[in-house]
Amino acid sequence: MSDTNTISPAPPRPAERPGRPARAVADSVQQHIKTAVHRELIKRVDLDKLGDLQEAQALQHQFFVVIQQIINEQGVPLSATERDRLAQEVLDEVFGLGPLEPLLKDDTISDILVNTYNSIYIERRGILEKTALTFQDNRHLLHIIDKIVSAVGRRIDESSPMVDARLPDGSRVNAIIPPLAVDGPILSIRRFGTSPLGAEDLLRFQALTPPMLEFLRGCVKARLNIVISGGTGSGKTTLLNTLSSFISEKERIVTIEDSAELQLRQEHVVRLETRPPNVEGRGAVRQRELVINALRMRPDRVVLGEVRGEETLDMLQAMNTGHDGSLTTIHSNTPRDALARLETMAMMGDVRLAEKAVRAQIAAAVHIIIQASRMSDGTRRITHITELTGAFADVISMQDIFLFEKKGIGPNGKVRGRFYATGIVPKCVDKLTAAGIPLQVGLADHSVEI
Repeated sequence: MSDTNTISPAPPRPAERPGRPARAVADSVQQHIKTAVHRELIKRVDLDKLGDLQEAQALQHQFFVVIQQIINEQGVPLSATERDRLAQEVLDEVFGLGPLEPLLKDDTISDILVNTYNSIYIERRGILEKTALTFQDNRHLLHIIDKIVSAVGRRIDESSPMVDARLPDGSRVNAIIPPLAVDGPILSIRRFGTSPLGAEDLLRFQALTPPMLEFLRGCVKARLNIVISGGTGSGKTTLLNTLSSFISEKERIVTIEDSAELQLRQEHVVRLETRPPNVEGRGAVRQRELVINALRMRPDRVVLGEVRGEETLDMLQAMNTGHDGSLTTIHSNTPRDALARLETMAMMGDVRLAEKAVRAQIAAAVHIIIQASRMSDGTRRITHITELTGAFADVISMQDIFLFEKKGIGPNGKVRGRFYATGIVPKCVDKLTAAGIPLQVGLADHSVEI
């Protein structure tokens, strides 16, 4: 019987197992060594006696040294580089999210998509690419998922196979496991940088033009109600963060989110987040309840991360009853689609209103709709800045102030197009002027090719 401090024999080398890919066997040997070192580390250090996560992270360097000592004591035939990499992988397994740790440390990655244990994709600068990283098996992936959700008081199992959570850095996490996920556990991570993109970043990335930005800045300062429309990954939250930065430091802001993502820099900000049901299926707090409660908190501005249900009507009523200057986002493909979705969701609650009454509420509450789109080359651009001008004959009237016209694809694969002003004088010009924000001269001539 081997001593407790020795690693059990590794699986046969590739030469002894003909017919099996050498890469697969090598990975199996590495995984065997890593598992054994991990077990030995647990024997030497009682991880349960550590304090909170911050204390554990502060000791990571010491654990790294201990892991290297364990590897050296066992006489594992590895180079110095391989030993360091193996030690780091064990460390990531103990304190982090295993194979995902290198991806989480890369600030250029915006999305991490795990399609079962052996297929991990990332999005970098709007383009999806497959990585060479894998988990050991579905059980390993499930362990990492459970590690994420348990840290924020959530659970995932067969009785509750879907969960939304977030990482300490604010990144949004969604996981779904069998029996709903047919091929194995699925994990999606939407990352949010510690320093959110600002107005200058949007200009640098050509998401919009300076006159468009100044117009939106004026709309926020003039307390117009704004809805940001767009599909998944189109940059709605980034744009909402940017517009929120134009709110005065003297105003009290209440944010309401399903999963906290906004990173407002103002001092007087109150953040509210929904709560899922507990193990018994009770205790859930929905966005509608938070919207109603927020109106009792004396907000100057209400920022709703995304309207997606019956809270829409409460938000519209808030916009119409003194809480002007509110901001929110919605999933839709065009400004007109956004209106249709607002109307549908406003009628999802228990308050029965006629369609005409709902349209009148929307027309009176919403002043500006901004359409954000993700182009085929991965770039995000504002394609519409549209103003609502009222409801006439049961139809909400709209007019485009700025547009982006797509003209094709360049030789480098980049989308070519043109930002331009339609030349229509906004109806809100009186509100902008009253707020001390005069409309720019020559706005009708604005046109920028990209």
